[in-house]
Amino acid sequence: MLEVRDLQVMYGQAPALWGLSFELREGELLCIVGPNGAGKTTLINTLAGMLRARAGRILFEGRDITALPPHRFCAAGIAIVPEGRRLFASMSVRENLEVGSVLPGAKAKRAESLESVLGLFPALKTKLAQPSGELSGGQQQMVAIGRALMTRPRLLLLDEPSLGLSPLIVHELFSAIGRINREGTSVLLVEQNVMLALRVAHRAYVLEEGRMVADGTPEELVGRDAIRRAYLGV
Repeated sequence: MLEVRDLQVMYGQAPALWGLSFELREGELLCIVGPNGAGKTTLINTLAGMLRARAGRILFEGRDITALPPHRFCAAGIAIVPEGRRLFASMSVRENLEVGSVLPGAKAKRAESLESVLGLFPALKTKLAQPSGELSGGQQQMVAIGRALMTRPRLLLLDEPSLGLSPLIVHELFSAIGRINREGTSVLLVEQNVMLALRVAHRAYVLEEGRMVADGTPEELVGRDAIRRAYLGV
């Protein structure tokens, strides 16, 4: 579904990603783990069209989208839940969700998508008229995920969804992420909570200093002593 080939991304003259190659299969929940500063957020932002690749190719469903204008990534079927959520704080929960369904195809199914999001996150049902800035951090993350789902994506990109949240809320969010995937949306997850990410993922890659240094199933990665000690924190 998604193929990344020899990707290189720079910040000025400083390389952030070097010769990165990996693939995500249709229907898969793939996670990217690694230490802070490894390039995980850079990768997610590049795949969402918010950063430009200096070299390499990004193929989505067989189509080369490397040079696609940023606003076209959503129409191509890719949605991102960015680090920090980035909601419109003064707008209501409903308005934030509806922002995700402005393109014609998504707008035509707005009511159906909203019902699906509220089924996934029942806590939002009584908050629809409330400004999103007044919600708890966990509820804001639910809105951010819901907004992305309102685009009706085929690939959902998640950047550190557990950041700053309580363990109970994190468990609820990861249960929802697993359900999103089981219901047919492919997911690429970048996450600081490595062991939790590995529990929901089908496969994982380990990123360090802009390079992929290991990959495999969660069981394979946890089973390698050097990987477990150096990158997984266990």
